[in-house]
Amino acid sequence: MQMNRIQHYFPDLTPRQQEQLAAMEELYRHWNAQINVISRKDIDTLYERHVLHSLGIAKVLPFKPGTAILDVGTGGGFPGIPLAILFPQAQFHLIDSIGKKIKVVQEVAQALGLTNVVAEKARAEYVEKDAYEFVISRAVTRLAPFVDWVRHGISPNSFHSLRNGILYLKGGDLNEEIREYGKQVRLYDLSDYFDEDFFETKKVVYVPLSGK
Repeated sequence: MQMNRIQHYFPDLTPRQQEQLAAMEELYRHWNAQINVISRKDIDTLYERHVLHSLGIAKVLPFKPGTAILDVGTGGGFPGIPLAILFPQAQFHLIDSIGKKIKVVQEVAQALGLTNVVAEKARAEYVEKDAYEFVISRAVTRLAPFVDWVRHGISPNSFHSLRNGILYLKGGDLNEEIREYGKQVRLYDLSDYFDEDFFETKKVVYVPLSGK
């Protein structure tokens, strides 16, 4: 999959956004050769398995200007970097406990000219209280412990069609995890938005947390 598929699903990209997304492949090939932030077999499917997968969150909820978003366990910058390109008026805080991965994220964000991204070596348990409308992530751990890590960071001030909370990219059978969590959860199938086989079992898990 190349950039033309991204443009197929997101036809309103500006020329600047197209340039930024197109530049990601060369940047990640360069940095991945030095610091392995994407598996070797996945670098050839960067736009499908990383960029488009990240942008699945945007299909569920377009972030409004002024939204503060925390990306927990961002690894090489996913889902935060593609979403920051798509929503330049929102603010993204990307954190990971591994410093060398954050170094890559910082370098990529700078090379892409993303002024709405801050990348930091940090753990979710220690982020600022009530600071973010949404927390995003890609399958860092099971749902229940993840919610416990981040619930204190969710702002009570909601201004989107979905209440503030977590938008979590996960795959496979999630019934057990949802039962374990035991509270209100909504699942969005990415196969409803994207045609590729990769997305057949991929979901966005939405957990509302504000206003409790």
